[in-house]
Formats: sequence, C-alpha cells, structure tokens
Amino acid sequence: MYYAAAIAEGEPEDFAAALNTAAIDGWISAMGLRLIRATRDEVEAELDIGPQHRQAYGIVHGGVHAGIVETLASIGAALHALPDGRSVVGLENHTSFLRAVRSGRLRATARPLDRGRRTQVWEGSVYDEEGRLCASGRVRLLVLEPDATLAGQRAGTPG
Repeated sequence: MYYAAAIAEGEPEDFAAALNTAAIDGWISAMGLRLIRATRDEVEAELDIGPQHRQAYGIVHGGVHAGIVETLASIGAALHALPDGRSVVGLENHTSFLRAVRSGRLRATARPLDRGRRTQVWEGSVYDEEGRLCASGRVRLLVLEPDATLAGQRAGTPG
C-alpha cells in the first residue's frame, strides 16, 4: 500500500500517528479523514463533515460512508499483511446507509471478521456525534504476494 513507508519495524503497535503524518495524498487527504487508532486488530478514524461530503439533498453522500469503511478495513488488513511483505486490495464493499447525517463529526471503526492467507474480511461502522450508527459495511480484501502486480505495477507501490 502507498503508506507502507510509514510502517517501519520496531515502531509501536498503533500506527495512527505515523500514518497521519506520512505524505498520504488521494482520497484520505481529500476527505480530511484523521486516524485515531490504527492497529492490525482495529482501526478508528474521524471526519468533520463539510460541503465536499454532501450530496444534492444536503446529507453525507453514501460514497463517503462506503469510502470510510473501505479505507479503515484496507489499513487494518495492510497492517496485518505487511510484516510478511504482502499487500492487500479490496474485492468487495457492501455498505448499508442507516441514518442520514448533515453536519458534525463522524467517527468510524473497523475490525477483522476473518483473516485468511489469501483473503481478509473486515466489518466497519460509522457513527454520528451522538453515537448513533449511520452506516455499516463489510469489505473483502485480497492478500497479494510480494511479487504481485496490480494495474501494470508492482503491488503496494505508489502510482
């Protein structure tokens, strides 16, 4: 994954600070997602809702919820796979939108349901400021071997 450089052997189990300060661009940066905790067993993040997160009806776009769930699952799965030189890529994301949110702060967590040699399944939940469940999803990820290529490039390298 593109943030593998932030994960060095001997660092503490919680990689949130290292990942937040790494030169991460793309979706995480564009959305303003901040990691609170990032371990191989649980990833937590928060996001302050802004105009870029809302769809035409003024509520948080479902893609934001699905993106948060997939991002946290991918980070946790990668933290589990990277010590063996492997990387991960998402195969499926099934996110259900349970409560509309217009403003405030979202808080999300993801935890593994199954971590096999070839695939991992993670479950994520997104909550509003009052602790109400807004979205829930499952992400299935493929574990890639160190020599795997993805879209014509070695997997786990920035593109």
